[in-house]
Amino acid sequence: MVRPTPHAAPGAPAASDAPAIERVAFISLGCPKNLVDSEKMLGTLGEAGFTLVSEDQEPDAVVVNTCGFLEASKEESLEVIGEQVARKERGEIKRVVVAGCLVQRHRARMLEWVPGIDAMIGVFDRDHVVDAVGGAPSPEERTDLAAASDRPRYWIAGNALQAAKARGLDTVGLTVHGKDGRGLGYFESDANRFRLTPRHWAYLRVSEGCNQRCAFCTIPSIRGKMRSKPLADIVGEARALMADGAFELNLIGQDTTSYGYDIGYDEPDSEGLVGMLRAMDGVAREFGGGWMRLMYAYPTNFTDAMIDAMASLTNVVKYIDIPLQHMSTRMLHAMRRGLGFDEQAALMERLRERIPGLAIRTTFITGFPGETDEDHEVLLDFVREFQFDAMGVFRYSREAGTPAGTMDLDPALHVPEEVKRAREAELMLAQQELAFENAAYLAEQAAEFDVLIDAPAAGATAGRATSGVTDETRLYAGRCYHQAPQIDSMTYVASEAERSPGELVRCTIVGSDGYDLVARPTEELSRRVSLPVMG
Repeated sequence: MVRPTPHAAPGAPAASDAPAIERVAFISLGCPKNLVDSEKMLGTLGEAGFTLVSEDQEPDAVVVNTCGFLEASKEESLEVIGEQVARKERGEIKRVVVAGCLVQRHRARMLEWVPGIDAMIGVFDRDHVVDAVGGAPSPEERTDLAAASDRPRYWIAGNALQAAKARGLDTVGLTVHGKDGRGLGYFESDANRFRLTPRHWAYLRVSEGCNQRCAFCTIPSIRGKMRSKPLADIVGEARALMADGAFELNLIGQDTTSYGYDIGYDEPDSEGLVGMLRAMDGVAREFGGGWMRLMYAYPTNFTDAMIDAMASLTNVVKYIDIPLQHMSTRMLHAMRRGLGFDEQAALMERLRERIPGLAIRTTFITGFPGETDEDHEVLLDFVREFQFDAMGVFRYSREAGTPAGTMDLDPALHVPEEVKRAREAELMLAQQELAFENAAYLAEQAAEFDVLIDAPAAGATAGRATSGVTDETRLYAGRCYHQAPQIDSMTYVASEAERSPGELVRCTIVGSDGYDLVARPTEELSRRVSLPVMG
């Protein structure tokens, strides 16, 4: 067995007082975009020679990649960081490194909240993870001889343009304004990640940052303006992921609808999102087929050309994740969403009419400042009428530095927590009733779907007298095309034959279990034993 040599990045020798680091554990919090960041940092650490271990395998250092989007996520991140600092104080680990959105948003207060952090990395500086873990001096220490040796080290660029300049990239004439076609773009690499998802599916980031001005959102202040990844890079990553065994690629960004506009992909019928979807469909064809799933679409500027591309491309899953946030025009305008009820309702109808079988997932915010009972009823009525395939609801969270946060300080606009909870419950109950009915209907109709097997799931439907499920079958957790990983319902497959993760199995729905479906491989159900004719 080869033991890794602890070291810092080339040209950045470890500080003399830094303890030797060989084994590194990683804790990734937050959204799929953050998970991709974690995978990339893990890949970088692995290439640098560090041994990657889990938290309970005696690591020398722990990296916490934080989320800072909402107050609740901030509190969760601080709790996890505090737990790791306590481990260091007990002598269980040697270093605590903190990365991600919470660092970027609250870098001035991190050490006040959690003393004992050894190094910090912002969202534009994840390539410095080796420096941070290995104990290399920060840029300030290299130029300041009086710097205290025990001062926490940090790499936190203020924005993407600063980060690009620091890496020697030519930024003349480029901007981070996001909409002028001369954008900096996504210059970082997401290649050679250490995957944390199962081998058969992965996230593929197509852009970073956001140009929208939603009143409640902190993302632009953390991640910056829209920066699209060049299409050639996306295609290269997609090929590498599929060559590594991925069948399903979930295309993610803060606003995938606007892909490419910032870097000059402005021909609506052939470039931007349309061009990217066509390219992804082409990559899937190279590998004999696959599922390319569009996540985080934004309803503004979702064009007919985009709808037509989704409808016509065989390997683009007939599924869209498109957060609408509300349906009351008054609320949508207060949220600065750029659309009203009529425009959003018309888009939903066009999507359903022009893409047969399309599954639509959305999310809504309840309790936004100024939301009245009438606004809530508009949203509730639309949920019941339109019948989304999947839906989530978030109670509004006041975030400092946002227009909505200022609004929420006004007692006349603030919605009490108990009202938010009641509205959330009413919306989710309405969705639950629809989802349960739709799942039962699919079983009644014995609908057939291709199911992507995720993993064995022994006992997931134990105790249910479901038609077609017997003691002779093994149970597997899987998903149909209308079920995205980690956020949607599941399909449990009872199979006589052994199945493997990543296998695509044609199944018949034989039952439902709340949101979830129960299925049998169609070939097993249709198998017949022919008896000889006597007489």
